[in-house]
Amino acid sequence: MLQTVVTLINLSGRRLTIAEEKDTEQAKLGIDAARALLPLLPEEEAKPVKDALAQLQMAYVRASQEPPAEEPPKPKPESKIWTPPGSTT
Repeated sequence: MLQTVVTLINLSGRRLTIAEEKDTEQAKLGIDAARALLPLLPEEEAKPVKDALAQLQMAYVRASQEPPAEEPPKPKPESKIWTPPGSTT
């Protein structure tokens, strides 16, 4: 049971911290599942898991409040003025 909870916490952490894997909804599911299993752990195993889960929940709150990443603006095409060959400016 402990290994399952730890795996859920680790996977949820990846979904919050690794840009290529970012998915706050999946992180929330993992957090909720870990919280649901927490009462089934013996007390001596639950204490460090509770601490890790609290940190993960704080990371989730921060990630949920961040504005979505925007695509970088596309460069505007340069406007060039055509001048006939041989003319002087």
